[in-house]
Amino acid sequence: MRAVQVVGYHEDLQMHEVPEPTISGPWDVIVKIGAAGVCRTDLHILEGQWAPKTNVPLPYTIGHENAGWVHEVGSAVTNVQPGDKVILHPIVTCGLCRACRLGDDVHCENQRFPGIDCDGGYADYLLTSARNCVKLADNLEPADVAALADAGLTAQHAAAKAAKRLRPGDFCVVIGAGGLGHIGIQVMKAMSAATLVVLDANPDALALAKQLGADETILSDGSQVDAVLGLTGGKGAEAILDFVGEGGATSQGIAMLRRAGFYYVIGYGENIDVPTIDVISTEKNFIGNLVGSYTDLQDLMVLAAQGKVKLHTQQYKLADFQQAIDDLSAVKVRGRAILIP
Repeated sequence: MRAVQVVGYHEDLQMHEVPEPTISGPWDVIVKIGAAGVCRTDLHILEGQWAPKTNVPLPYTIGHENAGWVHEVGSAVTNVQPGDKVILHPIVTCGLCRACRLGDDVHCENQRFPGIDCDGGYADYLLTSARNCVKLADNLEPADVAALADAGLTAQHAAAKAAKRLRPGDFCVVIGAGGLGHIGIQVMKAMSAATLVVLDANPDALALAKQLGADETILSDGSQVDAVLGLTGGKGAEAILDFVGEGGATSQGIAMLRRAGFYYVIGYGENIDVPTIDVISTEKNFIGNLVGSYTDLQDLMVLAAQGKVKLHTQQYKLADFQQAIDDLSAVKVRGRAILIP
């Protein structure tokens, strides 16, 4: 089968012919990939940022946002069968450790992360587990939802946390209305009655944000902190969802967060620099967000099936993987880039 692989850091990906995966365990599932999302994390992998964390041997197949059709199942699998349309939770989990038992499967003690630390879905087929498969509703296709497996799931995970704390009349600021942010906007509108304020440096992204339900949009032109403080009577927002996490976004975001507010870190790339005395004196909270749980993904698929979350995509053939990577790196992708084998 075809597989797009990392052959070296700071080098272009290469397509190779590799053996198809095979069933070796009772809970194994092989999925024929219908669509694979192209994520900024893939760029960070190629930059070598993940190498010290994963120590994955090269070459290996990239791609951690995957959906398709069940191709083959192990002897103990009963929740899916060949032909079923599925989206895949990105982390293969054991189901037996304390984190899994608590429903916090994102932090499974025995996890594998296809596309990050083992072979992923920029390929014709992917080996996964019965625990990872979420069936798709009849009105959804793999290409419609593939990028929701990570980008959408991460947005859902953060928005679900924020929605539990926000009340009508509160302000929630979304920094970045791009690939992740445009999903986060929709999820927040579906889950919270807070006033949703969206910031982006791209006027087209702000226009899309308005279509998706943003109550206020603000151009990130250097005056956005003052604009948010003006909207909130000088107090700042109760919650910030930062889908950028670099280029100065964090320092600006912190400046527009109210006392005892919650800053949800989703995008990444720079350090958060806050004097500890400021954290103590204002009780501002900083919360990391790593993907999301299996139930988060189930909830997100319900919203997608109901039409409350729609993924804006640019589709590429699998053979055009380098063009997709280049377009994403050059910020030419509106929404999410999707590879279609």
